[in-house]
Amino acid sequence: MSLAVALHVLSAVIWVGGMFFAYMAMRPAVVEVIDASQRGALWCHTLSRFFRWVWAAVILLLVTGYWMIFSVFGGMAGAGWHIHAMQGLGIVMILLYFHVYFAPFRRLKQAVANQDPQEGGRQVGQIRKLVGTNLILGLIVVAIGAGGRYL
Repeated sequence: MSLAVALHVLSAVIWVGGMFFAYMAMRPAVVEVIDASQRGALWCHTLSRFFRWVWAAVILLLVTGYWMIFSVFGGMAGAGWHIHAMQGLGIVMILLYFHVYFAPFRRLKQAVANQDPQEGGRQVGQIRKLVGTNLILGLIVVAIGAGGRYL
């Protein structure tokens, strides 16, 4: 159980913390420092690295989450409301991530390969909005995970 909890929490920290850093710190700094024609390439390379970690986090969150549900709580019926809320919001987050990865991020990579900074900027803007939504959901999930059983 301790291994499952540790991997679960570390995976959430990596994913949600990475989104928080990208949205709240890196994005404003990039706008201030990097020429608009280079922003798409910077985000493409940055997100390529980050998304590798997110894939690992998603897999570990699912594996460890269901491991705990079925080995500790005895199945879905034994899990509290906070577990169900985390699961539901987590699935929405994963689906949003899949959309980002397979749609606007794919188009961003293509725009960078085609040296089309305007299209790259459009895709970065779409990714930013979706990551903002996922960040809010992720912060809610973290709050529920940390305090849900005490509410």
